[in-house]
This record gives sequence, structure tokens and C-alpha cells, in this order.
Amino acid sequence: MIVCQYDFVVVGGGMSGVCAAIAAARRGVKTALVHNRPVLGGNASSEIRMHICGADHHMSAPNARETGILEEILLENKLRNPEMVYPIFDSVLWEKVHYQKNLTLYLNTHMTEVLCDGDRIEAICALQMTTEKSFCIYGSLFLDATGDGVLGAKAGAEYRIGRESCSQYGESLAPEKEDPYTMGNSLMFKARDMGHEVPFIKPFWANTYTEEQLRLRDHSDITSGYWWIELGGGEHDVISQGEELRDELLKAVFGVWDHIKNGGEQGAEKMELEWVGFLPGKRESRRLMGDYVLTEKDCLESTRFDDAVAYGGWPMDIHTVEGFLNESDVPTVWNQVNGMYSIPYRCLYSKNIRNLFLGGRAISCSHVAFSSTRVMGTCAVVGQAVGTAASMAVTRNLEPRKLLDYVEELQQELLKDDCYIPCVINKDPADYARQAVVTADSHIPGCDPEKVINGVARTVEEETNCWRAPIESRPSILLSLPEKMPIREIRLTLDSNLSKEITPSINQSVLSRQKSGPPQELIKEYEVNILLNGKVVKHMAAQSYGQRLQCLFPGSIDGDAVQINAISTYGSRDATIFEVRIY
Repeated sequence: MIVCQYDFVVVGGGMSGVCAAIAAARRGVKTALVHNRPVLGGNASSEIRMHICGADHHMSAPNARETGILEEILLENKLRNPEMVYPIFDSVLWEKVHYQKNLTLYLNTHMTEVLCDGDRIEAICALQMTTEKSFCIYGSLFLDATGDGVLGAKAGAEYRIGRESCSQYGESLAPEKEDPYTMGNSLMFKARDMGHEVPFIKPFWANTYTEEQLRLRDHSDITSGYWWIELGGGEHDVISQGEELRDELLKAVFGVWDHIKNGGEQGAEKMELEWVGFLPGKRESRRLMGDYVLTEKDCLESTRFDDAVAYGGWPMDIHTVEGFLNESDVPTVWNQVNGMYSIPYRCLYSKNIRNLFLGGRAISCSHVAFSSTRVMGTCAVVGQAVGTAASMAVTRNLEPRKLLDYVEELQQELLKDDCYIPCVINKDPADYARQAVVTADSHIPGCDPEKVINGVARTVEEETNCWRAPIESRPSILLSLPEKMPIREIRLTLDSNLSKEITPSINQSVLSRQKSGPPQELIKEYEVNILLNGKVVKHMAAQSYGQRLQCLFPGSIDGDAVQINAISTYGSRDATIFEVRIY
């Protein structure tokens, strides 16, 4: 048994766990990420291949895409993986984690036991299947990002499975009586055009489907599919009967493909199966309980929380009980939320296990609210909020609940790292730029230079919150400080077009909406000058490398102004900067 000690132990390497672990490690916290699969990303990995959905709801909500570490990862993937090949995305995720200072990655490592001292987790025991090594991993703080809430359940954390009654939280979308039903698991496939006719021989074990049986389930896109091939959550438990459900899902996938190939005029004569998943993607199982339970009302009314640290916006996407077995009902009902809603910090730590954070789809919410918060874009920004909170808790030697006293500082740290929290603006007292007088040699009407210090780093409704100017004139913006100050860091938030999707996907309609390479709105090349008494004392030529958040470290240079010159973009005729920070 190998014994290890960390400040923060993250169990589960989906997008939430990845973002949490990176966030904590970047802030100097000794962090472990324990994942029982060979690749990171969870449902977004090459093993499952689900696109990362979020508050933008496939571009139907403008300027809603999640930023922060998730945006950094997806933009890196856009730069390095223009054809959106899933195994390459796996490598991008692995690189981000494996080469992150203060972060140790345990792949193929399955948690077998949780050691507790009363209402505190002391350690987890885990077996690394590829090396046959056993680990006992101690930590001060833990995060359950397992999806199924396994860490919390083994530790004795309060949790719930199933649907609450409509009277429990006053939810119109909940059933009259509570029940144990959850949403089910899905198995994906991908097909390719071979350029010539390809036969398909149906396996003897595959199901048979008629057009009548599939009439409520769109199968017109024959290049990939289908989220609605969903089983479990009714008579079959998605955890304990997961292997049986996988087998039944395989029968369903090959049966649907047989119908597409051999069941009539589907236009699939030249198509063949390229890939079929063998690891089902899970939607719902345990939900761990925190000090607050997010509900339908919060999603619909965009409740203002003093401790808001993340946001959602995906519709309350409530799937039919029994999924694909329920042929007489539509596979889901899209219940729209009211724009972006906030997620409070109180949903992100356990109600009764003192040192356990909650992440991913297992955060504290009702079944109805969960139907919105469960998507990976939301899970990722929740993860970054938890990782940042964990770093602050470690520094102060606090349990998660006690950090509520410092939630305003947590909010400011998240904004600094390019996260967005509705109705929270930059008030960082260490940011010199907030005191600056901002001017520019040109700007587009409505995109005035002083907006780079208004505290909001994205377009919100009709407010642009950015400086924008024609790139052909190599525009320049100047932040004049009230006095000479030592300048150690300059942060710029550029425009990566948060109204467009940039997620990997096997779905051609999703990919067709995307352009290859970095978003054209991003500034590509720029210069930053630190001035003192009108003279340049430090010149920095920089490239964005396809990233939205830019951090420059000039050393400690005395200056009384910062000048930024935009040189080129990735294709846009305009240069755009949402925010400038000076430290």
C-alpha cells in the first residue's frame, strides 16, 4: 500500500473534476486527481463522445458560453485539433492535467474504500488497475466529481435518488408523488460515408425497429446518434444494473442502425458504422445534499444569491421515464429557463460531511433543477468554483462551509480567472486598472474604451462591455494610472465569440456550425507597453495563441500607464478587448 498526502483530493476526472483540480493546483495547492478510466473528460471523452453543452443551448442563447478553464481547454483544442478528433481531445485534456504544477494524476485508478473519522473524510483507498498498485490517499479536503456521488455515498453524505413530489419544493414540473426514477444512460455511435455502397449485416442479437416505433425520435441525421437511445432509471437502476443496460443499449444501437441501413429509404446506402461506444454516458443517479437545494423556481426566476459562484442556462431537459422503452412519448420535454441563473456556493459542499465538496452533476439540487445543471459546461464552471474555493480553504485552514464568510473574495478570484457570475462585477481592490483613465485612438460606436474597466468581461444583453476598433488601423488603447505604480502583471480578456459553439462533437450539425481553428474574433498579435512620464520603459510583443485570457508578467516595472496595440486578428476586421486588469 502506497500512502500519499495531499491538500485537496479530487475523485472523478470528468470536465468538472478536471477544472477543479487545475484551478486548485494553479493556486499552489497540492492536488490529486483520481480517475478510474484511461482518459479524462468523462462524457466528453473519446470513450463516450458527447458534446459539451451549456448555457448557450447550442447557440440559441447569445453570449452565454462558459469561460474560465473550460474555455481555455476548448480554445486549445480548436488550435491544436481543427478536425475535432476525439482521441486528440483526450490528449489535450491529459496534457493540461499531467503537466500542471502541484497536480498529480492517477489514471486507471478506482476508489475502493473511503476512510472517515466521524463526519470527516480522512483518506480514500484506490487500486490502479494497470500497475496493480494500491494507494491510500490522505487529504485535507475532498471533492466528489464522480458523477454518481460515489465518494459522498461511501462517506455517509446525505444524498437523494429520484424525483421529488411537486409539493416538496413547489415545482410544477415535478410529479405529484415522489418516486425513485432517474434519467437513463445512452450509448453513442458514429458513421462515415465510404463513397460506395456498403451493406450492413444485422447481428443476431440486435433489436428490430419499425418506422412507427421511431416516429417520435428524429433519426434523420445518419452520421451519428442518438442521445435518445436511452435506457435505465425506471425498472432498471443505472448504477447496479449498468452492465445489463450497456448490453441492452448495444442491441438498441445496432437495431437502430439496421433500420437506417435496411429499413427503407434513409439515404444510408454508402454509410457504414465507424465507431460504437461501449461505455454508456450517464445522466442521473445520486444527488448529494448541501446547505441549499437549487430548485425549479431558482432556474425560472434567476434567483439572486449573495453566494453565487457559477451559472447555468441549459433548459430543464426532463427525459421521459424508461427512455427508449417508452415509444408512445417524446424522449424529452424542453422547459426553457429564464436566461442565465446563478448557482450558489451552498450547493457545492456536503450538508453533513465537513470536508467534502460537491461537483459535476451530483451537486445539491432537485431533480427538476438537475435536468438543467447536469450538462458538462455547467459542471465545468462549478468545478472551477470548487477548486478555487478549495485553494482558499486550504490557505485559511477552513472547512468548506466556513468559507462562506469569504465568498465575496471567492467571487472576485473567479472573475479574475475569466469566470462569469451573473450580476457580480470586478471590484478587486488590487486591480490598478480600476483607477485608470482610459482612452483610445479609435473605437466603434457603443464600444467605448472605458468599458474595459466597467467590471464585466462579456456582452450582456444589449451592453457590449468592450472596446472595439477596426484592426486595419492597428488601434491602440491607453490606461493612464493616477500615479507611478509597480506593475507586475497585466491581464487582457479578448473576444472569442461566446455566441458560437467550439465543442468537440460527433454530430455533423454541431460541427458544421463551427469554423476550423481559433475564433476569428480573437486578437492574434498585439503589443503591450508600460510607460512612465510618457516614455516606454517596457515593451512586450505578444501573441494570443488562440486564447481569450491573456496574462503577461513584465517583472516589477514602475509605470504610470499601460498601452495596448492590436496588430492582427484570426480573421475579424475588428479588434476587441473586454477587460484590462493591472496588478
